[in-house]
Amino acid sequence: MTTNNAPLVQALVQQSLKGPKDLILTFDHPLPVAGPGAYLVRVGAAGVNFADVMQSHGTYEGGPAAPYTAGFEAAGEIVAVGPAVENPLPVGTHVVGAGYGAFAQYTTLPAAGALPVPDGWSDAQSLGLVLNWATALAALKPLGDIERGETVLVHAAAGGVGQAAVRLARHYGARVIATASPSKHETVLALGADHVLDSDRPDLAKHVLALAPEGVDIALESVGRATFRDTLAVTRPVTGSIVVLGAASGHTEISTHDLIFTHRVQIKGLHIGAMATEAPQVYAGLLTELRSLIADGVYPPGTPEVHALADGPKVLRQLESRKTTGKLALDPWA
Repeated sequence: MTTNNAPLVQALVQQSLKGPKDLILTFDHPLPVAGPGAYLVRVGAAGVNFADVMQSHGTYEGGPAAPYTAGFEAAGEIVAVGPAVENPLPVGTHVVGAGYGAFAQYTTLPAAGALPVPDGWSDAQSLGLVLNWATALAALKPLGDIERGETVLVHAAAGGVGQAAVRLARHYGARVIATASPSKHETVLALGADHVLDSDRPDLAKHVLALAPEGVDIALESVGRATFRDTLAVTRPVTGSIVVLGAASGHTEISTHDLIFTHRVQIKGLHIGAMATEAPQVYAGLLTELRSLIADGVYPPGTPEVHALADGPKVLRQLESRKTTGKLALDPWA
């Protein structure tokens, strides 16, 4: 919500749905107002995710129509509390959360999904808590039902969700086969992956099965069209699970015939925002476990690559072209 007489702040506005090239830095964005159930937050750091790229092309389901203030993820200081917020956090608390309009100096976040930044962490270090790490944990635990000794396939393992998934799978005692671009293999191995394969190789399924002849127990599929058939081919029949949490290369299809006669696997879809809304008890359990993982040092403070807000369009183009590694962030005050 905004008002016409509010002070003006800087924001990145997506002017059309033609991609990051039409993401423009503006200096006359009205200061948002915290509506019902929301906090007004002075953004310390905004997370950059592949969903931002998808939304810039209009392919993110349920996203805003252009023009819109870009960004889904922000961390910063609460400066005002909207009406109808139950048990609000005090003004001055630093929180991390997801909402629309994060690529700006100020944004609003739904209070119900905003979490305090862990003690001793900066705003930037907390990015990924409610999106990347929560997504990876949801894929492995309540959906993947991970058990010690199983084999997990993690696609796009050098990205924000992928890195979290590698760390978590190893923590829960699984063997990890990861895929990533060759230039990113050392990064993924350093996270604890047992094997890293070139995500673009045409014989990917053959090489995964050479490492796991009976198939992988859990596959985290975030690439989509480019890898989905390979993922189906390498997942253990009947008991193996594929958790679909993204489609960076585009969507694909599978038929009921495939599932009955060719690829008898368990396929589950994951959108962490929908889980928070439609299965709040499951989501609350994730947040409880994440807090334990932070306390135990399994989930360390993030180390995002931080860029100035003005560099947002370039950062999105680099992410789209797969030239980035790990978590990316924007500083709206740089």
